Amino acid sequence: MSKILFVMTGADFWTLADGTQHPTGFWAEEAVAPYEAFKEAGHEIVVATPGGVVPPVDQGSLAAAANGGQENADRIAAGLDSFTELRSPVKLEDVDLGDYAAVFYPGGHGPMEDLAVNTDSGDLLTATLDSGKPLGVVCHAPAALLAAERSDGTNVFAGYRVSAFTNEEETQAGLADKAKWLLQDRLVEAGVDFQEGEPWAPKVVVDRNLVTGQNPASSAPLARELLGLLG
Repeated sequence: MSKILFVMTGADFWTLADGTQHPTGFWAEEAVAPYEAFKEAGHEIVVATPGGVVPPVDQGSLAAAANGGQENADRIAAGLDSFTELRSPVKLEDVDLGDYAAVFYPGGHGPMEDLAVNTDSGDLLTATLDSGKPLGVVCHAPAALLAAERSDGTNVFAGYRVSAFTNEEETQAGLADKAKWLLQDRLVEAGVDFQEGEPWAPKVVVDRNLVTGQNPASSAPLARELLGLLG
């Protein structure tokens, strides 16, 4: 059995362009689907957050409308209840990468608030990428890639093929015109080779040991790809 580290947001809001706080957190499906896949494969899960705070779930991600109906919403909620490791996270700043076989970042708008500017997370992402260990990042969690920089100021992920929540999806979600910045724009500015698929359809991109997914529907297929890299 190997340990897989889930690095998760500790933010329960996302600050919009007008200064208001949009309630958020992590997106339930993006944590539950990979968690279930990794546990079924026999792996141990450890959750890490900035300061070791319990990661908040985005309540919107539990709604029937966000899950294709009430039946799937109930399934996701049940999966969240089974994810007991969420209740006792370790401090991100204390993580030793040597203890883990792979690292995974679920999304939600929360990472746009905290992980996008968290240097401990940036250093961990850099170390994971350089180590060759599988690294999975989905939806809005690629915001964390923005904090990973080399000593010369270049982004560690520049030149990597990366998928993430798109401008079109943010527009359709009704938040693009309210945001301080858009994830796709910032990733392109950082030098990544942004891979955009159809809105809301699963899209997973594998580039060396990096596996990224565009949206919530990409989280389960991303988990399968990451397990494949783990062997």
